[in-house]
Amino acid sequence: MTLLAALGWVSRALAVAGAVYGLAAAALVGRFMARRPAAAATFPSVTILKPLHGAAPGLEAALESFCAQDYPAAVQIVLGVRDAADPAAAIARRLAETHAGLDIVLVVDETEHGQNRKVSNLINMVPHARGEIIVLSDADIEVGPDYLRTVIGELAAPGVGAVTCLYRGRGDGGFWSRLSAMGIDYRFLPSAVLASSLGLAHPCFGSTIALGRPLLATIGGFAAFADCLADDFEIGAAVRRAGLEVAIPPIAVIHACAEGDFRALIDHEIRWARTVRRIDPAGYAGSGVTHALPLALVGAALLGFTPASLGLIFAILLVRIALKARVDAAVGGRAGPWWLLPASDVLSFAVFLISFAGDTVVWQGRRFRVGRDGVLSKVSRS
Repeated sequence: MTLLAALGWVSRALAVAGAVYGLAAAALVGRFMARRPAAAATFPSVTILKPLHGAAPGLEAALESFCAQDYPAAVQIVLGVRDAADPAAAIARRLAETHAGLDIVLVVDETEHGQNRKVSNLINMVPHARGEIIVLSDADIEVGPDYLRTVIGELAAPGVGAVTCLYRGRGDGGFWSRLSAMGIDYRFLPSAVLASSLGLAHPCFGSTIALGRPLLATIGGFAAFADCLADDFEIGAAVRRAGLEVAIPPIAVIHACAEGDFRALIDHEIRWARTVRRIDPAGYAGSGVTHALPLALVGAALLGFTPASLGLIFAILLVRIALKARVDAAVGGRAGPWWLLPASDVLSFAVFLISFAGDTVVWQGRRFRVGRDGVLSKVSRS
């Protein structure tokens, strides 16, 4: 047997394993999202921190969703930008004017405390926070009116120190952003549910990190993560080192994808992929098996497009469509049409391979090198 033939058989075997994985993930997603959320018995005051940078499509609607919370206690919203000329600042001011009865604060501060500008923004915002509970949420996240009730209910459970939320994608920037959203819904989300359900991973996502002020101080505040690329993951890890759990309620908030062109999509996908690779190198390498359809295509290219190869490709496509249908039903949304799945899967596989070829990422227009410990260092322009 030649080397190419051997690689073809390995690819085919991995594709079969990936199809089994897809079926298991589909079953677990439905079961996980069908759980009843924990009900809150008490309602502490809350400060929502929204670090902003730029005015991507959907930003105003995302921020509006946090102003429409069905929550019976005090809610403060702190919006932060580095530059008063940032278009996000204009949206924040308009939001404060529109909702004059809400406690909305805009913080403009360009002070940098480390390489991670989002965390620097958070450090600048925290002195203005008054709530007992801090809820950090990325700018591109949109939520339902019962979001805070659900998060606070989960946070009150014994042994829970922080709450994070799964998220689904919505393409707000056209074709490329739709591919991004499909990668989130039909690859990331089921993988996250399966890994966390089986104890294979302990995630914490920037979509939501809710924790009490005393615990935030105990883990060193946001300053402890000022140079970390995966600040959300590191915050979750710090909570667990303090002996507490990071809970995930059965809801999926919306991540508004805004990639307007291929370059923006690739930069974002590679940054995300290399972040995960630095967090869990072995687990990330093992995740290659989840790319069932591209692996089946590779196997067919090496062994020939025989009836067996074509049958496997067709069977895996059916599995992917079934997984898509299960996710769509579970989260109540649709990231994209089924016929775009092959393009989305091939793109994800290409990013997976490229992610091993370097250690730099592009974030907010700056290029960084990511160390083995996940710490960022800026790459000088030559």
